Amino acid sequence: MKKVSYYIPLLLFLVLAIFFSIQLLTQKDPSELPSVFIEKKLPNITLDPFEGYEFLSQDMLNNTGNLYLINIWASWCAPCMAEHQYLMELSKSYNITIYGINYKNKLLDAKAFLENYGNPFTAIGRDVSGRESINLGVYGVPETFIVDKYGFIKYRHVGPILEYDINNTILPIIKKLGVEVN
Repeated sequence: MKKVSYYIPLLLFLVLAIFFSIQLLTQKDPSELPSVFIEKKLPNITLDPFEGYEFLSQDMLNNTGNLYLINIWASWCAPCMAEHQYLMELSKSYNITIYGINYKNKLLDAKAFLENYGNPFTAIGRDVSGRESINLGVYGVPETFIVDKYGFIKYRHVGPILEYDINNTILPIIKKLGVEVN
């Protein structure tokens, strides 16, 4: 019995080595989280008003006829703060419509955030319970969806949008969907 116990560490090492080798050799990006909504219509979501700002209603989401982004954010989210300047750039420099969903946030804190850092959003809704974001498949904040002019979700970005993401992912997808960007 003693001889078998000597091989247990070796067997564990081999199992781990095989597992990590498979992960390294496959071309799958571990940072990409799947979404069942890609190439599907944006589901109906019911949000609360964000007082003092244009309300993001379901009618607004359904009847745009233009490509838009939906960004799920919160003032307490450090990555949201990091991406905020890039959302401002997308909104102002590239004239891209961005709708905001404020996630599980105190209204006063969220308003103070926008007053301090600027408002890149055309309209905003509040998801106080987090349920509507979960129905979209959101794992956490920030997350951003690109929705085409027909209401189909074309891309899901998990985490903050940074300059690299704008230049190498967001703008190329938008251009591929036939939208002119400056």
